[in-house]
Formats: sequence, structure tokens, C-alpha cells
Amino acid sequence: MLFFFLRHADPDYEHDSLTPRGFRQAEALAKRLAVYGLNEVYTSSLNRAVLTAKPTCELLGLTPVLCDWAREDHPWRELTVPREGGGITWPFFTAKYNRLFNDSEVLALGRNWADSPLFADTTFKQSYEHTQREADAFFLSLGYRHDPARGIYIPEKENGKRVALFAHQGFGMIFLSCVLDIPFPLFSSHFDLSHSSMTVLEFSPNSEGVVIPKVLMLSNDSHLYKEGLPTWYQNVIKI
Repeated sequence: MLFFFLRHADPDYEHDSLTPRGFRQAEALAKRLAVYGLNEVYTSSLNRAVLTAKPTCELLGLTPVLCDWAREDHPWRELTVPREGGGITWPFFTAKYNRLFNDSEVLALGRNWADSPLFADTTFKQSYEHTQREADAFFLSLGYRHDPARGIYIPEKENGKRVALFAHQGFGMIFLSCVLDIPFPLFSSHFDLSHSSMTVLEFSPNSEGVVIPKVLMLSNDSHLYKEGLPTWYQNVIKI
């Protein structure tokens, strides 16, 4: 199985929609996915993800399955921290938490990172455990049973499908860290997901019959370049 994780296109957060640029990004992404081919499409039930998936579903003749568990407002309630100057933000956007995320004692805890006393005043653990449960249930429905203690998946009905999930940056950071068994502090402080970006994971059994998901590409936006659209990382860095 190939699993595609797509972040929504350039958003209009106020109206839970896409900007004019975002609609063009979604169309560019659809052309790329139509070439690759997909068997199943899942999407967060937030409108910005649904609108990003729409051109892909139209080109491929697929009906998306809405997933409430993939909405970004779930981790937003438990995985955010106070922003300097007021409000809240993702911890990986702050200097303080990026420093704590790379503390040697936190990294030494591995998959138990959320038990660190450094996060005692947060709800990180609740968010991590909730996302892990939902991710495991989702992949089990696709035929892959997760054994997080060993960092493997056991294929119960291994298939050659291509499956896509359209969702969000903040959700994607904790979700992908759970899927890949990479501690969230390590993943979120060293990687990111840009608008309409494509991340592809390969779920293929090895010689022992188990699956260790392999990242074939991460936050790839070459479809934007092909269509002559600006490739601005988070609308800040023009590449």
C-alpha cells in the first residue's frame, strides 16, 4: 500500500475555505494525483481540507470519506501553548518548546516523551494518546495492525491500494509522528508540511512479513512548480 498524506491548500482560515491561490494549488495537486492514481480518498471534515480534495475526487471519480478524527481542532485544543504577546500557537512554532523538544532527557524517553516533567503543565499526553488511538484504528481499517512497542505494522489484509488522506499541518505533525513511531518532539522540531504538500509512505512487508513504513517523500510540492505557481513555504520563504 502507498499512503498519501496531503495538507490542505493555501487557506482562508476565517471562513474555513481556500484563498484564490489555494484553489489553484488544489487543482495542481489533483492533476498530479490523477497521474499517480488513487483507490480511496479520506478527508478531514473541515471545509479547507474537503475543498482541497474536491478536484482530485472529481478527476478520479472517487467519493471522499469524511473523517472527523482528522480535524485540526482536536489537537488545537490539547497540543497548543501560549503565544508570546497573547493567544495560542503550536509548540513547534516557539523557541521555548523547540528547545525543550530537543532536550536530551526528553529524547531519551523515546515514545514516552509526553511523560517528561518538562511537559507536566501541558495536555500534550492527552493529544498524543488520542491521535495514536485514531491513527491505529484508521490503519487497522486499511488492513495494517500497529504494534507500537516494536515499531511495526502487521499486515492482516495486505493490499496494493493507493490511499490518500487530506488534512492539516498541526494534525499532520502529531499524526505522522504516531504513524512512523518517531517521537513528536523530534519530528515536529525538524520537519514541516507546506500548503498542498504531498507526503508518501510505503507500507510493504519485509522478508519477516512485517511492515515498517518508509517515507518516500515528505512535504513535496513539485506540482506547484510544474503549474508555474509560487512555491512559497508557508507563504514566507519563496523557493
